[in-house]
Amino acid sequence: MVDPFLLVYWVGMAAVAVNAITAVLETEDKGMDLVGAVIVGLAASLGGGTLRDVLLDRQVFWLKDPAYLICGLGAVALTFVVARRMRLSSGGFVIPDALGLALFTVVGTQVALALDVPWLAASLMGVITGVVGGVLRDVLVNEVPLIMRPGTLYATASWSGALACIGATWLGAGEAMAMLLGGLVVFGLRLLAIRYHVRLPSLQSPDRGA
Repeated sequence: MVDPFLLVYWVGMAAVAVNAITAVLETEDKGMDLVGAVIVGLAASLGGGTLRDVLLDRQVFWLKDPAYLICGLGAVALTFVVARRMRLSSGGFVIPDALGLALFTVVGTQVALALDVPWLAASLMGVITGVVGGVLRDVLVNEVPLIMRPGTLYATASWSGALACIGATWLGAGEAMAMLLGGLVVFGLRLLAIRYHVRLPSLQSPDRGA
């Protein structure tokens, strides 16, 4: 049987690495040096979980266990070195970004559930964990955050996955299965939105002159 604590721990570690990688990929055209890449990478990989822990009044995860910080730094350094030796696609960060969003969403949701947070608040903790790092990354590289761009289903995909994870838990699924289902929902919706330009309705007032 899978140990729930270890499952959340290692999925969280993978999320940190993936988000650090996506951050470096997005800085490729910005001419940043290693220090800049480290700042952006750590903000992207640690930001969402940090805000979640502050809101939940628990010790910040990477202060409690520096292995997360080391993982983020290592992923940034490795990606920086590789990116200097080969040309990466300008859209190369899209799939790892979707993966990072999925991983962080289910981790944040499970962390909140483990603290007996009510289901709606727990789902929002999943969204915060999933999207805040990406927002910080985009702001630091002077891009419009993905969550603000029309047609991306970014936060919507994250919230849907968090709710799927909670629903599966309620139905008696094990923690591993619930996280897998929630992660697949996030990842699948994000890629479908990109591939088929799925979007939510936007607020547009009727033409006053009509």
